[in-house]
Amino acid sequence: MLEDGYYRATVAVGGLALRALGLRTQMEGLEHLPAEGPAIVASTHVAYPDFMTLAAAGWERGRRIRFLTRSDVWDVPGVRRAMTGMRHVPVDRAAPAAAFLHARRLLREGEVVGIFPEAGISFSYTVRALMPGVVALARETGAPVVPASQWGIQRVWSVGRVAAGRKPPPSLHRGRRNDLVVGEPFHVPADADVREWTARLGEVLTGLLEGLQARPHLRPAPGEHAPWYPAHLGGHAPDRREARALDVMPRAAILPTWGPPLPPETVGPR
Repeated sequence: MLEDGYYRATVAVGGLALRALGLRTQMEGLEHLPAEGPAIVASTHVAYPDFMTLAAAGWERGRRIRFLTRSDVWDVPGVRRAMTGMRHVPVDRAAPAAAFLHARRLLREGEVVGIFPEAGISFSYTVRALMPGVVALARETGAPVVPASQWGIQRVWSVGRVAAGRKPPPSLHRGRRNDLVVGEPFHVPADADVREWTARLGEVLTGLLEGLQARPHLRPAPGEHAPWYPAHLGGHAPDRREARALDVMPRAAILPTWGPPLPPETVGPR
């Protein structure tokens, strides 16, 4: 099938690119992704290329994850045909209803839909505000929600403070480790409150992410300057209060009741 050809090529090229950068990904919990039938993979978003490793994880399980992706990706020359061929879903943030209907149709066909419910990368590397689409789709279709997270890949290419007018570039440092964990699936009841269950999803994703961040081989070395590690755990990324001014979130996002508390506001000298 042509779609498998597009997907196979993309996974292969993505894997080659990450291996060229010396990134090794250890995958755990792949058995939690159903081998057949619909499912919604809801993942934290910590790096620009983290969809590549998620797609590879699905491929290992024999599934093709159809990702909800910003619609402007389809405007890149040569990319539109591949994105459409792989059955990914364009998301227009100004009019997201079409993406919801598209994703719902895929789930009813028995496909796996991949969603980054944070709708962007968190500058604080904590789980930021979540869009309600994962829970709404799961409630309407009955598809299980499969939470996922990874840590380590953010050191290859992610967000960060602007320095000298430049955003952080991709890192060419080799030999880094990335751990990807797929958690146990859960079902959203047909009468579920979307806000309440989105908060539950935030708690689940936070647990997965913080579990990875606590692994010794994924922590900064003593005395290392670590803009890629959360401030509340001793790193030098923006803390949650600073990140609120940096994160660009859709208005429909549900603000966190999960994760570490906001640090106190600092008051400058009078």
